[in-house]
Amino acid sequence: MNLLAVERIKLFSTRSPWWCALITLALTIGFAAIIAGASPADQPISISATQFGGSQFGIAVVMVLAALAVTTEYRFNTIRTTFQAVPHRSPALVAKAIVVAAVALVIGELAAFGAWGLGVLMRPNDHLGLHTAQDWTNVAGLGPVFAISAVLAVALGILVRHSAGAIALLLIYYLAVEELVQLIPKVGHHIHEWLPFNVANKFLRGSAVAGDGPAPSDSPLSPGWALAYFAGIAIVFLLVALGVAKKRDA
Repeated sequence: MNLLAVERIKLFSTRSPWWCALITLALTIGFAAIIAGASPADQPISISATQFGGSQFGIAVVMVLAALAVTTEYRFNTIRTTFQAVPHRSPALVAKAIVVAAVALVIGELAAFGAWGLGVLMRPNDHLGLHTAQDWTNVAGLGPVFAISAVLAVALGILVRHSAGAIALLLIYYLAVEELVQLIPKVGHHIHEWLPFNVANKFLRGSAVAGDGPAPSDSPLSPGWALAYFAGIAIVFLLVALGVAKKRDA
């Protein structure tokens, strides 16, 4: 608990968490407002449509926040003080991952319910109520996806240790690589089915059909197993990062 408190204080002693939270909320809720306002009145929008515009950019911002939570410590050498206080290193890094994931979870839930609520207010006749389990997953599921994405970013930050490099790798992979993989002849589609953010999209959207918002995921997993798979990848990356952090100099 002491380590969690320390990591919370370190995280919120800088302005980046606040700015990243505000940017994420603005993107997610702002895109929902644009979609709700731009869609013709005689064409109802779905809950997915209110979520998957800005939230995709919101995930990118949250991952930048998570990476910076690690790399700034390496940049200013404060990580050495942390490792002197916690020689085994892993507990301190795990505490950091937990705190960042918790912050990302809160940001994700606020963004998701804010976007949904605005959609309901702007489109009262579109039946955007949360009536099914999938409706709730479309909205409340965004928080867990934000949290797991943050853990992935923390792991990459530990491995790379440089802010620019970690952020560049995260954004290039998240915004481009998974889509480009599909262009590989013969095997690209099969590889894409198991890539982490595509699988996370399956958790959020379930068995959505084409035309109902963004393109649905082609993952063969059920939504529940998709979330477990996404979380498993994040845990594996974090374990690898912890092993590397133990073996090299701070």
